[in-house]
Amino acid sequence: MSDSPALDSFLEKWRARWPEWSVAEIFVPVERRERAVAWFALLQEFEDALNIAGDPLPADAKLAWWSEELRGWANQRSRHPLGRTLEPVRAPWTRLADALPILPAARAQAADAEAAFAALATHADAVAAVEAVVLGRPVPAQAIAAQMLAGRLADVGPAVAPVAVAQQAGQGEHALLRHWGRMLQQRWGSPRQGARERRIVGAYAQARLARFIKAGEPSTLPSQAALLFTGWRAARGD
Repeated sequence: MSDSPALDSFLEKWRARWPEWSVAEIFVPVERRERAVAWFALLQEFEDALNIAGDPLPADAKLAWWSEELRGWANQRSRHPLGRTLEPVRAPWTRLADALPILPAARAQAADAEAAFAALATHADAVAAVEAVVLGRPVPAQAIAAQMLAGRLADVGPAVAPVAVAQQAGQGEHALLRHWGRMLQQRWGSPRQGARERRIVGAYAQARLARFIKAGEPSTLPSQAALLFTGWRAARGD
């Protein structure tokens, strides 16, 4: 735990969303854990704004606030609790700030898979550039976009699948979910890419997508032994 209750609340919010992390964090050096969780918690803020249900104006305002906040981080000024951990890192925060305004447009249903990835390309490229500094190793932008689209599928449902994918999938929401989910798996690439922390989270995210495709709805987590094995393999880069 940090010495800031406000920071801890944001870190715990992400950990509650990703309980798998508590099983696998033993494979991450203690001194790297808070920064990694802070980084993933920041990305979750953006994904929540992308996947908002109902009136988008509050989410759009939140993205605008974050854009301003990240520009402050570039000048070593921060207001948000996550900045206590992340702002001292000399990453290209302004590039990430510049990419946030594209997210509202990415909520629209894409024409096809290429358009769905293209809608997130600027943001994913910026995330990859920052992560290369924050976690010390680059990850392909396409893997970031695939993980975001998988999270969007789980949060919003099959209706977010591109138009062309829906036309190809056949009848029923589960058929559409399976078809789009499998396309995301193919484009995601190997979970062995990126820093150890990214590999662990990516492996768990891919496992969530696989279970979602099979069940047609979010499902319970597997056993702790299975989670530990997945985390261990991802940490090793297997």
